[in-house]
Amino acid sequence: MYVLAPRSQSKMSVPSNPADHRTDPAKPLEDLEDWEADLVRRYPEPNKPTDEFRNYGEDTKPGVREFYQLNHRYQTYDFVQQKREQFLPLRHCKMTVWEAMEYLNQLVDESDPDTDLSQIEHLLQTAESIRADGHPRWFVLTGLIHDLGKVLCLFGEPQWAVVGDTFPVGCRFSGRIVFPEFFAENPDSTDQRYNTEYGVYSPGVGLDNVFLSWGHDEYLYQVVKDRLPAEALAIIRYHSFYPGHRESAYDHLMNDHDHRMFKWVRAFNPYDLYTKSDSRPNVDALRPFYEELINEFLPGTLDW
Repeated sequence: MYVLAPRSQSKMSVPSNPADHRTDPAKPLEDLEDWEADLVRRYPEPNKPTDEFRNYGEDTKPGVREFYQLNHRYQTYDFVQQKREQFLPLRHCKMTVWEAMEYLNQLVDESDPDTDLSQIEHLLQTAESIRADGHPRWFVLTGLIHDLGKVLCLFGEPQWAVVGDTFPVGCRFSGRIVFPEFFAENPDSTDQRYNTEYGVYSPGVGLDNVFLSWGHDEYLYQVVKDRLPAEALAIIRYHSFYPGHRESAYDHLMNDHDHRMFKWVRAFNPYDLYTKSDSRPNVDALRPFYEELINEFLPGTLDW
């Protein structure tokens, strides 16, 4: 599971019984990677046996179901507004991008069945895969930083308000969202302001004018929104919006700009899902290149 390790990198003790840990409603997942594992189970890599990458088994883990039940119950239109008021404008701390990566590295994953790599190493794996395929420098940087919004976990936020497939709030929940049955517990499902196809929105309003469920995507977008190309911002903001870029469940809210940007979101998705391996990147050797890349686009300290 993910635990917060001191900067000495020593690990804190872990509950011996995972079920005991899941009694904490803020932490239904044994580790945050369980959500990403379920994504790979739902969207397996083409031409690759589904049991080759993960060993969680065919069925969704109970913790993942519990996670989505909480996520779908509590991610309401009002909740999203409350979180925006809590975190925006950005005022929690100031960090450089590399400092944020090191801060996120305090999340120590002790139960990932794929690798025992650190968070920085996972980020470098994604970025190096993009770099190896010859993509633009901004795309490489996006791969490096796309998950840094998960520092919300270190600010005390519950898992279901940090990770998970994102979806619009303020309108009817699509049946193509994972575990749609859990939205029966969401009060917006019976609120006439929010339970119609368009809800508080209008046809083709554009995703810039739509509120998605709160999490690490939107948070990081707010950190970097004035500093990166539009394509990079779309990847950061919508890479967890699987009902949109994988299921096309909200095309009726999108405009032409959104459709152009989703070409990049979809191009990024395989790097997000399928780049983990046991090959450990050499952080010290790669750091000069990536610090130069960071300084090109995101120099100095940023507000978080």
